[in-house]
Amino acid sequence: MKQLACVLALAGALLSSDALAWGSDGHRAVGAIAARLIKGSNAEKQVAALLLPGESLESVTLWADCVKGSYCGPQTPEMLAYVAANPHHSEYHYTDVPFQKDAYQDGAVGTTAVDIVQTLRQAIAVLQGKTDPALNPHGFSRRQALLLVAHMSGDIHQPLHVGAAYVSKDGGFVVPTRQQDIDTEHIFDARGGNNLLLDDGKMSALSANVIPGEAKQEPAGVTRSLTKPFHAYWDSTVVDYAMRRISTRTPEQFAQKVVDSKPAVAMNSGDPATWPYQWANDALAMSKLAYTGVTPGKMSVQVSKKGDIYYTFALDTSDDYPVPSSALAKSQLIKGGYHLAALLQAIWP
Repeated sequence: MKQLACVLALAGALLSSDALAWGSDGHRAVGAIAARLIKGSNAEKQVAALLLPGESLESVTLWADCVKGSYCGPQTPEMLAYVAANPHHSEYHYTDVPFQKDAYQDGAVGTTAVDIVQTLRQAIAVLQGKTDPALNPHGFSRRQALLLVAHMSGDIHQPLHVGAAYVSKDGGFVVPTRQQDIDTEHIFDARGGNNLLLDDGKMSALSANVIPGEAKQEPAGVTRSLTKPFHAYWDSTVVDYAMRRISTRTPEQFAQKVVDSKPAVAMNSGDPATWPYQWANDALAMSKLAYTGVTPGKMSVQVSKKGDIYYTFALDTSDDYPVPSSALAKSQLIKGGYHLAALLQAIWP
């Protein structure tokens, strides 16, 4: 496929690799799908018992991101207590396995004891009623476990939250064999795709003729950046594309249309505690598709607002990239919703 050379316009401060996977709309879509699928079941009753008045399975999918700051509104006492008890909570949302790998393995490059696979495994154990302290090292309550599962079932189906890119000083994607090889001298961590920058204007132009419907407008007073991190493209842009592909505009519309269509979704088997491993392996396979037709270009040295030095790479994509990426995002959002519902019903049959 012909490659489009994206122009790098340097901008922005350092972003973390745990930035809001799927964004608000994507997470709510996952929760809305699951809520429809468990309607009338024991799982729905058990979920409701752990929610506060005014909450829904759809709305609480955002909780684990909202605790990171005040952008959802003032922090509640519950949020403040969770953050104080979980100083590494921002690391619970992702793992950084090289996208070229075929499987997530405990202790391998890019994995940690507090990554998304381990966090989901622990939260599931809590919801299953297992009381061995070793299975719940963070001391999650049942409500916290539900809030984490609701959110991270979405996160783990976002390909870039599992499959990570590492770039050599020569500008190619590489597979580090040891964690210490990622040294910002020979091998650079692309930070979940946040340090891979797309020319946003050109990507919008590419999508204009191949994605139906109107693109979302920037909020009033927000100046559009010339570049967009690849991670941000996967968080939000492809969610908008995925919804437009089936003529929907809101998470609720998307969820209803998906459920009405009765999609064929491959389900998991075995102990639900093993499902996060199965989801991670699937996401790794999908991350290979996400990086198909994508090439890192020139490296640039950046300095964040805090004075930290980091490195970014201009990113080239195939000319038709909005088409396969939006199709993949649609598929992953649907998987996330169906797998969350199946998990809740397996825990509470």
